[in-house]
Order: sequence, then structure tokens, then C-alpha cells
Amino acid sequence: MNFKDINIRDPFVLLADGKYYMYGTRGSEAWTDKSTGLDVYISEDLENWSEAKEVFTPPENFWANKNFWAPEVHFYKDKYYMFVSFISDTRLRGTQILVSEKPDGPFVPHSDGPVTPESWQCLDGTFLVDNGKPYMIFCHEWVQVKDGEVWAVELTEDLKSAKGEPIYLFKASEPCWVDKTRETFVTDGPFAYRTENGRLLLIWSSFFNHEYCQAMIYSDNGHIDGNWTHDTRLLFEKNGGHGMIFRTKENELKLILHSPNENPLERPVLFDIKEENDTLYIR
Repeated sequence: MNFKDINIRDPFVLLADGKYYMYGTRGSEAWTDKSTGLDVYISEDLENWSEAKEVFTPPENFWANKNFWAPEVHFYKDKYYMFVSFISDTRLRGTQILVSEKPDGPFVPHSDGPVTPESWQCLDGTFLVDNGKPYMIFCHEWVQVKDGEVWAVELTEDLKSAKGEPIYLFKASEPCWVDKTRETFVTDGPFAYRTENGRLLLIWSSFFNHEYCQAMIYSDNGHIDGNWTHDTRLLFEKNGGHGMIFRTKENELKLILHSPNENPLERPVLFDIKEENDTLYIR
């Protein structure tokens, strides 16, 4: 398969065992009243991809029934952990952690429901080890707070639950490029990247001139608990976002995101990027 044949949102690529594993939100189920699972696509070269292989099927009596969004898979302590946002008709959206012995699953529930705050509408949890401690960075969704927020929470060593109180990072309305006349402000898809000099940045998505975009923000001390400063420049502003960054087998830096931000037209798109002056640019 080629990218043009893969209808997913929020693409995430993991390089493991010499292969690329790409996960994402099923485009066909992104906005429906029922979701049935999550898939992986496998490639040797980032050009030719396998057919979809289901890696998560909700077990009987699973608490969530729709919006299986933004699966990310991270290798940690000899296992593969999938961070996924779920919601049900009776419970708010939150990010739960699944686990598997293999990158192509099957993944099963690991945490007891979401590890995001129970009374918050949350999504798009991503993983970062900082100062030797595991953290999840996630969004407090604009549908609840109007001005979307990004928070972090330390996780227990076994990644089964949150440890301590969430740490506030930033709001969607803060950057200079944001249209301040909007009534709501979106935060989507944070993803952490550390430069060669140790600078910690997040890419995240919002809207610029009514189009989905990819923004950047930096920690002043290289850690989660730093003061965060928005870049005045957007990494991508052409109706695409919810991206992540990975290195190829040849150690080349890539950005993958979905574009356009329209269902069912969204497809994964790859860009070559470069690190320069402690920040990132699309080549």
C-alpha cells in the first residue's frame, strides 16, 4: 500500500526490529458513534506498506465505545506501551495505556482506565522519560475549558497510573500567531523532541488562519518543569498536523502528520526535517 491508500489521522511511526510500524486513528471510525479497534501498517522502506493489521480489539465490557484516537506506541523496559484516547457515552474522554510484547500487538489494557484526571476531558497522551522519570504529556481539551491546555503528569514506574498532581505547561491562546478573537482555542497532539544540545521542545497542533497547523514550544531548562516559550514560527501551516518526529534506519530526521485535516480525505504525509540552531525546520 501507498500513503494515498491509507486513511488514518494522527499518524505515529515506531522503528523496531528493522521495520517501521505506523499507527493512527482509523479515518473510517474517527467521528462515528462506534469504534471497533486500532491498526498497524508495517513497512521496510517507508514507501510500501502492508495492509492494515488490527492490533487492539476492545475486550468484552471495555469501558469505551467510540473515538479510539491517536494511538502512540513507545518501547519502555522491554515492552511496547500504547497510549490511546477513548470516550464512552457515560465517561469523559481520557488517555489509557495498553501493553504488548510486540510492536504489532496484540495490545491489551494495562492501566485501569484512563491515567488522565477523571473529571477532565483529555486526549492525546504522549510519553517522555525526563530525568529518569516517566511522564505523560496530554491535552485538557478545549471542549471542556474553551482555551485548550497542555499538561504533564508523572507516571508510576510500571506505567499503570498517574503519580502526583498534573503539571501545567501552556494554553492554546498564548502564541503570537493565534487569532485572539476566537471563542475557542485548540491544543492537539503534543510530541516531545530533544535536540542534540539537550533542548526540550514540543510540537503540537492548533489552528492558524482557520487551517490546522503544527506549532513548537520550548522549555527553558530542558525539562518538563521549565518555563515554556512559544516559537513565533510555525513548523507547518498548510492544513495538516497532529505530527510526530522519528529517525529512519539511516538516522535521517522525519516529520509525519496527517493532511488535509478533513474526513475522509486525511492521509499520512512525510517530510524531511533538519535540526538547526536548537530548533527544527522542514527541508
